[in-house]
This record gives sequence, C-alpha cells and structure tokens, in this order.
Amino acid sequence: MISIAVVEDEHPARKQTCHFLEQAGYTVQGFESGQLFLQKMETAPFDIIFLDMELPDMDGLEILTHIKAMHRDSEVIICTGNGTIENAVEATREGAFHYLTKPCRKHDICLMAERAAEKIRLHRENVHLQSQINDEGFLPGFIGNSKAMQDIFETITKISKINCNVLLEAETGTGKQLSARAIHELGPRKDAPFVYFNCGGFTEELICSELFGHEKGSFTGADRQKIGLLESASTGTVLLDEIGEMPLSMQVKLLHVLQERQILRVGGTTPIDLNIRIIAATNKNLREMIDNGSFREDLYYRLNVVTIRLPRLRQRPEDIPLLIDHFIVRANKAFSKKIQGISPQALGLLMQYNFPGNVRELENIIQHATALTEGSRLTPEDLPARLRQFHFQASDTEELLPLNEVEKRYISRVLKSTGFNINAAGKILQMSRTTLWRRIKKHGLSSSDNNRAT
Repeated sequence: MISIAVVEDEHPARKQTCHFLEQAGYTVQGFESGQLFLQKMETAPFDIIFLDMELPDMDGLEILTHIKAMHRDSEVIICTGNGTIENAVEATREGAFHYLTKPCRKHDICLMAERAAEKIRLHRENVHLQSQINDEGFLPGFIGNSKAMQDIFETITKISKINCNVLLEAETGTGKQLSARAIHELGPRKDAPFVYFNCGGFTEELICSELFGHEKGSFTGADRQKIGLLESASTGTVLLDEIGEMPLSMQVKLLHVLQERQILRVGGTTPIDLNIRIIAATNKNLREMIDNGSFREDLYYRLNVVTIRLPRLRQRPEDIPLLIDHFIVRANKAFSKKIQGISPQALGLLMQYNFPGNVRELENIIQHATALTEGSRLTPEDLPARLRQFHFQASDTEELLPLNEVEKRYISRVLKSTGFNINAAGKILQMSRTTLWRRIKKHGLSSSDNNRAT
C-alpha cells in the first residue's frame, strides 16, 4: 500500500490535491505546516510527499533534507509557484522526484503519483529479490550497484510476473542459473518445482529419456516407468541450460512440445499436458548458429519471447569491490578464517584484470587467496600466479616519471577501471570522495571523465 502526504498551507489547494489522490486509490493525509508533517513522518513515514516550497514555518528545501535523512526511499514531489521554479529545480538536484507548477492539475498530480509509486514498487521488488537470493544462498551473481545490474534486477522483476518463455544470453560464470532461479522465485510459480537440465554432452536418446520420461519396456533396460523432468516440473519452471548444444533432431521434438504444450513419454501413446515455464540459457550466438544451420530458427523464436543479456564482470567494474567483500565473508566462514579485507594494491590489480571466467572466476580467486594467506588482509602475493605475473610485468614496465605525473596517471587509470565510480575508486586509492574530487581537479583530468563519475 502506497501512503501519501500533502504538505500545503493553503486549505483549498490541500483539500483538492488530497481529493484527487484519494479518487485514484491512494491513502492520503494532509498537513498545513512543515513541523506537523515532520512529527508524523518520524513515527509513520510516508512513501510519497507532495511538498509546497513556500510554507509559513519552514523552507521547502529544509523539509526535503529532513525527509531524506529520516526515510531516504520516500519520493518527494515539489509543488511550486512560478516565482520559485528555480528553487524547485534545485530541489530535484537534492533528491526530489519531480516538481509541479501551481495550480496543479488533476492529471499531473495523479501522473506524478503513479510514476513515483512505480519507482517505489520496483525498488521494493529489487530489495525483495536480493533478500530471496540471500535466503537461497546464490548471491554472487546478484551483488551490484552498477546500472548494468540494476537494469537486470528491474527486468527480472518485471518478467517474473509474466508467464512467457525467456532466453538468457551470457558468458559462462555470469549467473545464468541464478537469474533463472530468481525469475522462478519471484513469480507465481515459486511454490512449484524448479528443474535444471544441461543440454550439453548428451545423446538424443538420453535427452528424450531425461526430459520426456519413458514407459516400462520401451527400450532395453527400461524395467520401470520413469517420469521425465518436464512432467515432474508441473506448474513450475524448467531451465534448459546450454540450449545451443542440443542436437538438431532433438530441437524438432522440443519445438513440438513448446507448440502443443504436450509430451509423449518414450514408448508411450497418451499425450500428457504440460503447464510449465521454459527458460533457455546459452553462451553461444544462436543467430550465428541459425545462419550456419546448427540451430532451428523456429525454435529460437519460440524460446526468445524475452531475451535477457547478462553483463560480463568486466562491463560492471564498480561491482568488483562489493563482490570481493562478499566472497571474503563467505571464504572466512568456509575456511574458519578472519580475513579483514583486501589491500589497495591487490584490489587495484583485480580491477585491471579482464576476468574471462567472470564472477565465478573472481570467487575462485578470492577462495584461493583466503585459503592460503597467513595475513589479515589479502595482498598481491596471495593471488594466483597468473595475476602475480601480470602485477610484476606491469611494475617492471612502468616508466620513470615525476611523482605528480605518476599520481595523475594512476588516479586516471583507477577511475577508468572502476567505470568512473567515485566510491569504488576512492576505496582503491584509500581517499575520501572530497579528497578524490580535489585530486581530479588538481590534475586537470578531462571534464568528460568527471561527468561520468558517480
């Protein structure tokens, strides 16, 4: 339920705004002063606040600051007269959701409320998604504050509610199985089975038996009836991993299943109705496979109702420090260690690494380092040999430069390696945000770099 406050000292305007929002189905409460509203906000936070910029007892920007301090996820919509539009624009820079110019029309009020409510719902669903993943123990692929991962969270949240086939395209180690599991857990099929099957390395006969099941006596060795994975997943979700490895002859049979929503057990004669969601995953380019004749185009379009492309770890470098911290915690528990973190040198080295194995490789590296280290923090010497060699090669080829130029180049390199994320770069450099911004200005790093920093 979305709760809304209307903070407006003019009684007619306050009453009208409350009326419009109540008609739209929201729970609304009006306040004539900033002090009365803030007292209520302390005990019962509102989700959305329509805030007048000019109140007799408090300034609108001051109230906005209090709101964000008390409940940072609340969305504030500024209501302003023409004379204070500049202040309203400033308020949006300080965290307000948007602003409306008085007199506020019903359509605009309800539209802003709807948009703010949608943002709040998506945020709550993302938080719920991450808590679900925490409970199930498959956090690694879903840790991240990067825009790339936030987009994935939003897509998964939306698509989980829709009963359609999904195609996951991603490299090994990026979290295909985790994403499929999240789609299942957040959707209406969450209480039904989640079934995983890897299509690679099996003959057509074995795939048929595993997916469709077989009747007793249908072939040599079939001494009893077997229920297939598709049938056992009734009302649930089936993940067909490495779908690009499925033989062409088997692709024809899978296409028939997707079209008819029925299966025949091997050796059977009675069709069995299916009520399942199919999620297919691949690390191959299926379009190229279609062009060379190794994957059926009609099957591709049946599977590809919605495509989710998971980013490589290198495409979201700002998430690497978060993942490292998480993996250290997990490794400490597994190996009964008390590692307190990672040195800036080791973190900087990992930030430069390409991670061909993606998140899975990073977890393996941290497990390796945690298991072998005798110190309280991970250092370059604790990392695998291939990374240490890369470290020494980089050090040996460093040209001799003035200290000021070395600092400038290193800060620039760290900013680029973190995707120009000030928080992540500051952690590597062991600098506060303020200090780092000063160094950026001091060294005259390009304005385009600064604009991209967050």
